[in-house]
Amino acid sequence: MKGDQLLAKKTKRAKKRTAAPRKKKRPAARKKTAKAPRERTASAATGRSATDGDPQTRPRRATAKSMAASQRDISVSEFFAKNRHLLGFDNPRKALLTTIKEAVDNSLDACEEAGILPEMWVHVVQTANNRYKAGVQDNGPGILQKQIPLIFGKLLYGSKFHRLRMSRGQQGIGISAAGMYGVLTTGKPIKIISKISQRTPSHYYEIKIDTKKNQPQILNGRGEGVDIPPGARGEKVIAKHGIEWMDIPHGTRVTIELEAIHKRGRGSVDEYLEQTAIANPHVTIHYIDPDGVEKTYRRSTETLPPEPKEIKPHPYGVELGNLITMLHDTRETTLSSFLTGSFSRVSPAVAKRICAAAKLSPRARPARIGRREADSLYHAIQETRITAPSTDCISPIGEDLLLKGMYHVVPAEFYVAATRPPSVYRGNPFQIEVALAYGGGSTAMRVSNEILVELLSESDSRTVRQFLTTTFHGLGTEAADKIVADSRLTRRQSPTRLTKGEIERLHHAMQNVSLDTGQAMTLLRYANRVPLQFQPGACAITQTIMGTNWRPYGLSQSRGALPTGPITLMVHMASVWVPFTSESKEAIASYPEIQKELRLALQAVGRKLGMYLRRRQKVKREGDRRTVFQRYLREVATAVSTINDVDREQLYKNLLSVARKKTAEADLRLDKRGRRIEDDEDLELGESVIIVGPEAAAEKLINTNGGDEDE
Repeated sequence: MKGDQLLAKKTKRAKKRTAAPRKKKRPAARKKTAKAPRERTASAATGRSATDGDPQTRPRRATAKSMAASQRDISVSEFFAKNRHLLGFDNPRKALLTTIKEAVDNSLDACEEAGILPEMWVHVVQTANNRYKAGVQDNGPGILQKQIPLIFGKLLYGSKFHRLRMSRGQQGIGISAAGMYGVLTTGKPIKIISKISQRTPSHYYEIKIDTKKNQPQILNGRGEGVDIPPGARGEKVIAKHGIEWMDIPHGTRVTIELEAIHKRGRGSVDEYLEQTAIANPHVTIHYIDPDGVEKTYRRSTETLPPEPKEIKPHPYGVELGNLITMLHDTRETTLSSFLTGSFSRVSPAVAKRICAAAKLSPRARPARIGRREADSLYHAIQETRITAPSTDCISPIGEDLLLKGMYHVVPAEFYVAATRPPSVYRGNPFQIEVALAYGGGSTAMRVSNEILVELLSESDSRTVRQFLTTTFHGLGTEAADKIVADSRLTRRQSPTRLTKGEIERLHHAMQNVSLDTGQAMTLLRYANRVPLQFQPGACAITQTIMGTNWRPYGLSQSRGALPTGPITLMVHMASVWVPFTSESKEAIASYPEIQKELRLALQAVGRKLGMYLRRRQKVKREGDRRTVFQRYLREVATAVSTINDVDREQLYKNLLSVARKKTAEADLRLDKRGRRIEDDEDLELGESVIIVGPEAAAEKLINTNGGDEDE
C-alpha cells in the first residue's frame, strides 16, 4: 500500500516537470510600452508604416479607368479665361488699352475693306473704383444680324485667319477676349449695336461667352436680341434701353465694362491713339477720356490706302505636314493641277520641273501620294527656283504719308523716311518702312502744369527721377538728373509728396532745361499700322536698332543700347502674316530676313540724318569763325590804316567781305526738301526729307504745349 502511494507521488512530480511552463501575465501598460519601441524600430529599418501590410488601410491609387473618367475636352475660351495674360490682360491698366486697341483695329479693318474713310468715337467713363466702361463706335459698313453674336461671343472666329492679305487682326481672338475679360471681372455683358443702312433696323445685343462651350449667350430679347426700327420709333427704343449711339447712317458700336486703371504717359490709351493717328493719316478719331476732356485727331489725307489683294500661299512657305494635308484635301485630279491651283507663282512649266525633280508623274493623283512621295515633293519644291510672291497683298504707308504723319504729330526740325522694296520670309511677303524725326525736344516739354499734377498724383514710381524716365518718351537718366538738379529737388523724393511750389519748379525745369545731350531715342514700333507698346526688348525692331552702329551718323550710342539724342524713330512692318512672339501681338519675332531689311532701312535714314547733321555742324563752325573775325577786324583795320596810311572804313569793309566769303557756309539756308535756297550747289538728301529748322521746330513745340489742340 505504501509502495503504491509512493509511486503515485513520483508519477505526479514527473508530469509537472514535463508540462509546458506557464507565462506570467504582464500589466497592460508595461506591455504597450515594451512593444512600441520595437515596432517603431522595425518600421524605421524597413521604411514602411505599420499599416502597410493591411490591404484595408492601404491608400487607394488611381487606375486607368478612373483617370479616363476624369479626362475631358478643354474649350479654347476656357483656356484663355485661365491664361488671359497671353492675350494682353495681365494687369488692369494694360487691359483697358488692349480692349480699346482691339475694337479700334477691327473698326479700321472694316472701314478700309468697305472703301469708307474711317471716323471713330472712343469714350472711356469711370463707373466705380477701378471700373471703367469703354465704348468704340465707327462709321463702317455694319454687321449682319446673325454674325454679331459669333463675332463678339466666340473665340477664334473670323475671316482673317485663313486668307493671305494684310490686315490688322489675324486670329479672331481680340474683341471677343476683351468681352470675356469684362464678364469675368465685372459680370456685365458686352453690348453691341450695329446698323448696315439708314432704312433698315439696327440690331442690339447683350452677350457673354459660355467659356465651357466657346459659344455666345444672348441675354436680351429672350435670347434673340432687340431690333431697333429706323426713325423716331428707334430713338425711343434707344432711350428706353439706355443704348449709347451716335446717329450715323451705318456703323457699329461696342461697349465693354471692365476692371481697369486709367493712367496717362507710356502705355496709355492717349499714347496709343496718338500713335495710331501717325500710322493712319486717313482716319479721324474723337476721344473723350475719363475726365471728360475731348481731343480730336483729324485726318491729314482724304485718300484711302490701296486695298490689299488676297493671294495663295507661296510654295516656299509650306511645311511638309501642311503639304500632306493639302494633298489629301484637294479636289484636283492631277499633281500638276494641284501645284498650279494651290500655290502662287507656280505655272505649268514650274509644276513640271518640280514633278521631275521629285521623280513623280505630273498626272499622279494627289490623294494617292504617300508620305515618302510627299517628302520628295517637298524637297523638290525647296530646290526649284520659284519667283517671289506678289506684293499687292500688302499696303505700306508710303514715304509721303509717313512724313505727313510724323510732321503732324512730332515737333522736330528734320524729317526723313525710307521704304524698302518688298521681301519674303518663309514664303510670306513683307515690307519695312522707317521714318525719323530729329530735334524739337522731348515730350516732357509739351506737358502743361495741370497734366503734370495729374501724372504725379497717379504715379506709382518711388522717386522723381524714376517718374521722369518711365513717364516721358525720350528722357534718359542723364536728362532726368538735369531736370531734378535744376528744380532743386533730390533724386529720391517721392513724386506723390511734392508740394505745389516743388511741382511748379519741376515743370519750369522740364520746359527750360536743354536735353539735347541727355535725351534718349523715342521708338515707335508698328505692325500692319498697329502700334506695339509693350515688350520692346523682345522685339526684332528694338534688337536691330541696338545692333546698328549710329555713331557714323552723328549720334552717340553706348554698346548694346539705343542711341541718344532728340530723335523719334518710327518703324513699320507690313505683311500678310506678322510673326508675333505671342497671342497678345506685342513683339515681332527675329527672323534673319526681317532683321536684314530692318538694318538696311535704318541705314538709309541714318545716312541722310548724318549728311544733315554734318552740314549743320559745318554751318555752326563757320558761324563761330565769322564771329571771331568780326570781333577783331575793326582793330586790325585801325592798326593797318595807321601803319600804311589808308582809309580805315574802306579797309574794314574789304576785310569784312573777305571774312564773309571765307565763311559762306554760315549763310546756308535749306528748303523743306534739303536743297539750298538761291544757290546752285544742293545738299542731295532726296525727296523723302522735310527740313523745318531749329527755330520753327521750337515754335511748333511751344504751340503744341499742353496738348489740348485739335490738330
